[in-house]
Amino acid sequence: MQSSNTDILKQRVLSVDESNFDSLALEIFQFQATNNPVYLQYIEQLGKKTSDITSVSDIPFLPIEFFKSQTIITNQVVPKVVFESSGTTGSQTSRHYVYDPDFYVKVAIQIFEKFYGSLANFQILALLPSYLERNNSSLVYMVKSFIEQTNSQYSGFFLNDYKALIDNLKKAHKANPNQKILLIGVTFGLLDLAESGEDFSFLKDFEDVIIMETGGMKGRRKELLREEVHEILTAAFGVKSIHSEYGMTELLSQGYSYGEGIFELPASMRVLLRDVNDPFTLVDSSVRSGGINVIDLANIDSCAFIETKDLGSFLPDNRRFRILGRFDNSDIRGCNLMTL
Repeated sequence: MQSSNTDILKQRVLSVDESNFDSLALEIFQFQATNNPVYLQYIEQLGKKTSDITSVSDIPFLPIEFFKSQTIITNQVVPKVVFESSGTTGSQTSRHYVYDPDFYVKVAIQIFEKFYGSLANFQILALLPSYLERNNSSLVYMVKSFIEQTNSQYSGFFLNDYKALIDNLKKAHKANPNQKILLIGVTFGLLDLAESGEDFSFLKDFEDVIIMETGGMKGRRKELLREEVHEILTAAFGVKSIHSEYGMTELLSQGYSYGEGIFELPASMRVLLRDVNDPFTLVDSSVRSGGINVIDLANIDSCAFIETKDLGSFLPDNRRFRILGRFDNSDIRGCNLMTL
């Protein structure tokens, strides 16, 4: 049975802000360093003592590859859901053992609504073919929960039936012209839709349509720079910008971009950059690019401190960031591409 202490931590994650992020992160670190066997062993192998960790910059980040070979669980909880990354053919996939899927949904909805407003004001059409082909996708789980909040008969998932998707887009706008429409899709799916030969000129009459890509080609298409992808999509759909989501199987929180691939993070997340040649050294604000380390406080039941395979750069405000590419060809949702 999950401890009351964990429940209290989760409530604090839902109300965290910049003023208490560091103290909560350190508290969660001590909790996980004590109660997560894999993370504890990793810390010990580094020769670290948990008692010496007194600032966020001291916290060791667990390489994301561990989610492929180890069961990352804190407090010996029994998972209710196991999310699995899509991966390319023959590749080893990551698994995220989730004890509390309701908390995941609560976090995801709170984050989305912080960025975009109430889901009750949306109609959501999802084009996620590679994820719908399996039943353990965190992205599908999240979007399904979003769709349920919309209470719209036109919200839903579409595999490869572009005509049905377009028909629902038109019906959704006609039935509720004052509601926002979100078309969310994996990058290769949106590109396939854009190049399908269908006529999207009707979208120019939609004032509140958002096209959002979730990153990745999943081996289905040639990798492209994000700028190339967004140029194709804006031209095809007649929108000013393409929104993006930064998330992955191993994280329960998400970041969002309103355009130009510039991501902002919710209160429960923080990105730090590490030296590309030394994974144990963080770079300061004067060095604006490096490997991305993520603190996701929502990962209470797994590990909140993840060393990803993404390369990123900060904008001058040292808060917003871009994804520049990958250290290798591993396939993680939300990398938003793309190759260097």
